[in-house]
Amino acid sequence: MSTHDVFLLGGVFPGASPAATLRRLVSYARQAEASGLDGAWVAEHHFIEYGANPSATLMAAHLLAATERIRIGTAVAVLSNRHPVALGEEAATLDALASGRFSLGVGRGGPWIDLDVFGTGLERYERGFEEGLRLLKRWLSGEAEVAHNGEFFDVLPVRVMPPGTGAPVWVAATGEGTARLAGRLGLPLLLGMHASDEDHVALLRAWNEEAAAAGFDPEGAEHVSTHLAQVADGPETVERLRASLTELLTRGVGQYVSLKPGRGVRDHAAYVDWMIERHAVGSAAEAAERLAASAEVTGVRRQLLLVEGLGEPDAVGDNIAALGAALTGTARTEEAGAAAP
Repeated sequence: MSTHDVFLLGGVFPGASPAATLRRLVSYARQAEASGLDGAWVAEHHFIEYGANPSATLMAAHLLAATERIRIGTAVAVLSNRHPVALGEEAATLDALASGRFSLGVGRGGPWIDLDVFGTGLERYERGFEEGLRLLKRWLSGEAEVAHNGEFFDVLPVRVMPPGTGAPVWVAATGEGTARLAGRLGLPLLLGMHASDEDHVALLRAWNEEAAAAGFDPEGAEHVSTHLAQVADGPETVERLRASLTELLTRGVGQYVSLKPGRGVRDHAAYVDWMIERHAVGSAAEAAERLAASAEVTGVRRQLLLVEGLGEPDAVGDNIAALGAALTGTARTEEAGAAAP
């Protein structure tokens, strides 16, 4: 049986300020909880309107306080911008405050100007991700004291406070190298929307090979995958979704500043068309069927749902409620009750 969480991108849609966008994320998480969904994971971006939230852990803390039941995760905290110990301390604090409800997802990020602003640099992004991930994992492992001496980090022996619990760290992987690294460390994958189920199967196969060779049980990992999810009552809603997402990507992603010149320009309209064709867009039943089919192909049973595509708060709230009804059986239960004599 699959579990379903919302994935809150925090894109700044037309007519909304960044501050209003951040407040909307809180209402969407609460709506997810009220609709019977299982969690909410938040993205992190810097200096662009594609995502207004600059701190996934800070937003996660707020959402943990604003909800009671659902899991709250980061998808993702950008490890290339952070010292692993600082991020580990934040994660351990959230785990202590809301035991069992916080999940840390991390990623490499991109070669963006963030690296220069935060002083970590392009070298750290290109060559330091593995060292940072290993140090982060060790910090959260439950060891009482940690010391480290490496190329990018030097940590004198220090007490781990608060102690880690050994909870997993999810690793965003877009290529085989990162998937294999996560497998060697026994850390589950966080799979994105940009690739097909078949591509995800290949990454999972690579992860399984490395995990088994390192002595980890491949069957014990709770990988997660991310999906565009929109309940659409007809072609007009799909066209609104297409226009809204294309505008957000063209404007927001276009604001990235790369430290590596010569990066190609993506055809955002074609990408949105591909997502709508591949992902859970359609009637409530069709959306549920597509998600179930993806879980069957990949074996990934925890699915993160991008629900903000239409941008307008009431429309997003309706989408969350409709997905909750379709995926938790609420709608079927109500229909059965109505049909009963």
